[in-house]
Amino acid sequence: MGRAFEYRKAAKMKRWGNMSRIFPKLGKIITMAAKEGGADPEMNPKLRTAILTAKAQNMPKDNIEAAIKRAFGKDAANIIEVNIEGKGPHGVLIFVECATDNNTRTVGNIRSYFSKAKGEMLNNGALEFMFSRKAVFSFPKPEMDLEELEMALIDAGLEELEEDEGEVSVTGDYTAFGTLSAALEELNIAPSKAALERIPNTTVEFTDEQMVDIEKLIDRIEEDDDVQAVYTNIG
Repeated sequence: MGRAFEYRKAAKMKRWGNMSRIFPKLGKIITMAAKEGGADPEMNPKLRTAILTAKAQNMPKDNIEAAIKRAFGKDAANIIEVNIEGKGPHGVLIFVECATDNNTRTVGNIRSYFSKAKGEMLNNGALEFMFSRKAVFSFPKPEMDLEELEMALIDAGLEELEEDEGEVSVTGDYTAFGTLSAALEELNIAPSKAALERIPNTTVEFTDEQMVDIEKLIDRIEEDDDVQAVYTNIG
């Protein structure tokens, strides 16, 4: 648990640290959601999720509105979601979520990253059941008692609530994203993170030496402009 937490914490800081890179990625997801289901977040759950995620990362309102408008412009790109699964160095399993306007380019790039790291891409669906999709929220510890908070969120779909160093993490099934969002809003809790994530059902421990190779590949994948999120079975 210690290694997994520290790795995720470091990866999160690195991943969200470069706003010049992450805002375009968030904007791409917003544009894709708006084009797919309309510009009204109240009527488009996917767009509502994308906007909540963007706000949790302090993406300016103007950027969010511009991303929505891009979905209906004359030159709006046909952006699609692409999931890529693979096995990296030392057998680590890696699930990559992408948003791209050129599937051939994206798949080719990711394939090359795996190949150079002595890994391999797997067939679509190979890792689908190795991860569970979850709605994940985090926020500073509120004034209310955590047991009270837990009871208030159970009916909204809460599965797990944890607190670590003043930061509370709330997890539920991915289908409960909307109800948990609404419940937190009713409690006047503004999440610093609101996202749909893939959590490994089983994890594997790796040595520090192995982690050097693994992190090198993950860093390279995350730097790709088409990549939205990277999930692993690191324990």
